[in-house]
Amino acid sequence: MAKKNTDIKKDKRAEDELQKIRNLESIAALSGGIAHDYNNLLTVIIGNISLIQSYIEPEDMIYGLLDEALEASMTAKSLTQKLITFSRGGAPIMETALIAPVIKNATEFTLSGSNIKCEFSIPDDLWLVQIDKTQIGHVIHNLVMNAREAMPGGGIIKVAAENVNITDKSHSLESRLENGNYVKISITDQGIGISRENLDKIFDPYFSTKEMGTQKGMGLGLSICHSIIKKHNGDIVAESFAGPGASLHFYLPASEETIVTQKSSKIPEKEKLVLGKGRILVMDDEKMVIKITGHILNRLGYDASFSKDGAQAIKMYKKAMESGNPFDAVILDLTIRGGMGGKEAIKRLTEIDPNIKAIVSSGYSDSPVVTNYKKYGFIGVVAKPYSINELSEKLNEVLM
Repeated sequence: MAKKNTDIKKDKRAEDELQKIRNLESIAALSGGIAHDYNNLLTVIIGNISLIQSYIEPEDMIYGLLDEALEASMTAKSLTQKLITFSRGGAPIMETALIAPVIKNATEFTLSGSNIKCEFSIPDDLWLVQIDKTQIGHVIHNLVMNAREAMPGGGIIKVAAENVNITDKSHSLESRLENGNYVKISITDQGIGISRENLDKIFDPYFSTKEMGTQKGMGLGLSICHSIIKKHNGDIVAESFAGPGASLHFYLPASEETIVTQKSSKIPEKEKLVLGKGRILVMDDEKMVIKITGHILNRLGYDASFSKDGAQAIKMYKKAMESGNPFDAVILDLTIRGGMGGKEAIKRLTEIDPNIKAIVSSGYSDSPVVTNYKKYGFIGVVAKPYSINELSEKLNEVLM
């Protein structure tokens, strides 16, 4: 009888986990669509700001004001990336890294200016991990912010990390993980805790115990954390106690690498506007994007033509070749609603012209077509939202 009850509980946990995944996938699809539209809007905003700046001297006061607007637009861009992170297009860009600096930096930033003290317990011999540092930093920020909001009167948050070798499946979380080495990160607060009935719900999309309003979240924070950790092949769980306080634990697989990936910390010099000449065909289904891209290309010295989808782009490209006045390059949007996108269009265009100079444009920087663009027939990438400087450099590089 006891075995039967255990099996029923296991089946119930599996069913709940499956439903949670379905909910997350549904919201992920919605997030991807929102991110696509938002990136198109930002392309117009950033494109116009950078275009105006190209006509103004940097010493001009207006240039400085536009710089502030551009900085705010870049913050909006980072919010879009969070939506993309939650969508199917948001695969993490992995690197071998030390997790301790990521934990400390994100925690200290989140608690800055608060009445809360943090106690770290992080050993020096933590294993290296394969992570997207930006995404994991976002996870820690969200978890620490939740802990901070649970303690309006102040107190102590404990942030701990440890090496764990999982072979024993007795723990409810560890039973969902493959055997192996993991780095476990725990964030513990002294707040009111989490009720038993809410423990399994807090990672569900839009679930929140907070009041809705301008100063309150919409309940997506922990869902995004869950999505990120899952994409890192880890897992996350909440734990509450009999008295005050709650803990959130997440596990990240330890890396087999022994050397941290090094990246250049050199700050790039301010980009210079590179003028050019030639005929450029742009394929995009957003009128606003077409308009600003046309202005940018004209400012750079190019003669721009436009198509609304892949089928029209193919006809225009073929007609231009036959007329003896071919296009020097094409810029193809990867996603076209209700029509042929860049991935299919480039296949047909390379059949017409094996030497075509094609650039893929997309807001999904992690798409396989973007990350492996040469494999699909492109020779360059320009990520949305882009500025006049980015487009000028890319066209100069492609047409050289």
